[in-house]
Amino acid sequence: MDNFSLRQLRYFEALAQHGHFGRAAEACAISQPALSVQIRELEETLGTALFERSARQVRLTGFGEDVAKKVRDILRGADELADFARLSQDHLAGRLRIGVIPTIAPYLLPTIIGELGARYPGLDLRLRETLTPRLILELAEGRLDTAIVALPVSEPSFTEVPLFSEDFVLVRPSADADKPVPNADSLREMRLLLLEEGHCFRDQALSFCSMTSALPRELLDGSSLSTLVQMVGAGIGVTLIPEMAVPVETRSAPVSLARFPDPRPSRQIGMIWRNSNPLADQLRQVAEVVRLSAETLSARNAALTVGAQMRQSN
Repeated sequence: MDNFSLRQLRYFEALAQHGHFGRAAEACAISQPALSVQIRELEETLGTALFERSARQVRLTGFGEDVAKKVRDILRGADELADFARLSQDHLAGRLRIGVIPTIAPYLLPTIIGELGARYPGLDLRLRETLTPRLILELAEGRLDTAIVALPVSEPSFTEVPLFSEDFVLVRPSADADKPVPNADSLREMRLLLLEEGHCFRDQALSFCSMTSALPRELLDGSSLSTLVQMVGAGIGVTLIPEMAVPVETRSAPVSLARFPDPRPSRQIGMIWRNSNPLADQLRQVAEVVRLSAETLSARNAALTVGAQMRQSN
């Protein structure tokens, strides 16, 4: 049997993950024909087909599923070997794969990218935005180095580093601006708009209202915070959003904001990584940059809020 390369195994993993040659090629930053050639050569080397191909879908064969498990272990070991080599450097450099949940990514990532780029010019950032369960799976499989999520995740194999906490803000139609701020009991009686199933922020909002995921008809789901805020602006209901999302999501919607009295609903944001990751010390440096970036963003948002209030009073 001829040797096969780590590059071919990475292409195999990408195709197994995406189930589509075009998307896998895009993820690997190569052309689709080049990916097809590499997969075909890997199959010839192993002596059997790894994928069933159809016009619309590519799926693993039974043998391919067994190979996929072995490939994940091989690639994770190769990545950890590369990480050990990076430990000999006196600065953080090379590839760093960071996952971020959707209720953080649009608001905090621009600041994080700028700060990390300024501090570590040799860093090659690879960013992944998806839901917490997917981030946990990809982190466990070695496809991510670290992830920024809401804590706790309570996975014994992960290190959790708390970074900051932020309050939830009530968004309601402009006409409701002078109404009293509802408490958790009152919210349960209102048409509450929430993110769809799978978002941890949905579960946190339900927890504040002491509600379960078995929702009554009065509650509606949305795919993003932007959708929820626009629905509120149209008079459909009310929603909760994290503090960092306020300047971005409410600037073009006819809504009013209200902050809850203590104890306010909030969430704890942190970074997680595998306990076995040899870059733990470097990841703690990255975590500190994320924490400082969040402070910078919070101060900037506070200044914008004060400015908006001053314009409204003039």
